[in-house]
Amino acid sequence: MKKIFFIAITLFIFKAAMPQLIIDHNHTDITDLTESQINLAKTTLHIAYGHTSHGSQLTSGMNGLVGFANGGGKGLSLPEDIFDWNNGGIDGALDLHDYAMGGDVGYYPQWYNNTVSYLDNPDNSDVNVIMWSWCGQASDRTEQTMIDTYLAPMTLLENTYPNVKFVYMTGHLDGTGLTGNLHLRNEQIRDYCSANNKILYDFADIESYDPDGLINYMELNANDNCDYDSSGYSRNWATRWQNSHTENTDWYDCYCAHSQPLNGNQKAYAAWHLFVGIANRINLENIPANHTVSDTIVDNGEGACFDAADTLSAAGDGTNVEIENGGVAEFISGNAVRLLPGFHAHSGCNMQAYITETNNFCNVIPIVTEQAPALKNAAFETSIHNPGFETSNPLTVNIYPNPNNGIFKIAATNGNEKLCIRIFNNTGAKIYQNSTLQQTTNLKLQTLKSGIYFLQATTGEQQKTVKFIIK
Repeated sequence: MKKIFFIAITLFIFKAAMPQLIIDHNHTDITDLTESQINLAKTTLHIAYGHTSHGSQLTSGMNGLVGFANGGGKGLSLPEDIFDWNNGGIDGALDLHDYAMGGDVGYYPQWYNNTVSYLDNPDNSDVNVIMWSWCGQASDRTEQTMIDTYLAPMTLLENTYPNVKFVYMTGHLDGTGLTGNLHLRNEQIRDYCSANNKILYDFADIESYDPDGLINYMELNANDNCDYDSSGYSRNWATRWQNSHTENTDWYDCYCAHSQPLNGNQKAYAAWHLFVGIANRINLENIPANHTVSDTIVDNGEGACFDAADTLSAAGDGTNVEIENGGVAEFISGNAVRLLPGFHAHSGCNMQAYITETNNFCNVIPIVTEQAPALKNAAFETSIHNPGFETSNPLTVNIYPNPNNGIFKIAATNGNEKLCIRIFNNTGAKIYQNSTLQQTTNLKLQTLKSGIYFLQATTGEQQKTVKFIIK
């Protein structure tokens, strides 16, 4: 006879605001992104990009990134051509229509009219992201004309096409530094995006820092070619960094209009952070407020994930939900998970139910450097037990860092009892097991592939399952 565990209601109440999505020089580490995040962007997004020469820095850098990653640059170990892109998403590439709309965002009302014509064309009905870059015109705007020719029309487009995400951008550096009009206008764009929760690709900020991120070269009057002035001498931050680092290991050569290859590298890295962030935002918005799982069987070797922004219910009303031996299932909610009569998690399955505090739902994998959502905590109550067993000192297990590279710590409150640790992959296969009396255990599992894993900790009559990510 199969042993059946009963999992009681788990409740955690909080309110989460949609996190900001502002991509700047803090989002230029391509090694932060996992295979799962990159693939999530490719399966979610259909992008149309309008630009002239300066805007091509993104796509030229993205072209070079494909071969750089294939060659193991920056220590990357990802599937071949994972960063590939083309118009239509052919062969599993990112669907990005380059030069989709004529001109750039500096020419109003042409850019606005071209956007409307493009989106109203039935052939483009799948497009869910619109990007426009500036050339040099942001430097010439006043506070009012920036509103009239850019901020207000962008907002109008957002209201007219609510199923499309519109990416705001700042203008490229022009050498005028902190006191120049360009900086004032870029700050105006940043403030507007922050105040109204827009999506911003901060073009100027990305080209204000080298990969070390220690000096803001914009404040030293840097221009779009990465030239800057220091103590009366003209220097170039990009060529200096390139010359002190190894090509094809630390950086890659690529065409970058009006600028240096390293700037194209940084723009490409930030672009992929942008795409993952937008995919997360779209999928987060598509999560149903309430969801009931009924008449469902997760069989041996199968995996399933169920989520709801508010309340997730499983079974009840005479229906059954079965997680069989060898099955893997997640139940994720933003407020409450209700596992009702008819729900059965069988011995040997890998099942967890939890309330997310970081918007980490089934098809949402937040980037570490994304701004955290605003949370307001209220009550918390959880009980995972066998029938007739209660505990006043529940087992707790934490993994840190999470995500990690396969080297991490496990901290548990297991008293003096032996702790049995098992690790399963997302297909339910057990890949590691160990027993210890230590409350803090260090694990080194660098050979594991990138992906989602489940750590199951058991002590006495208690059991706790924690999800973690290896990137």
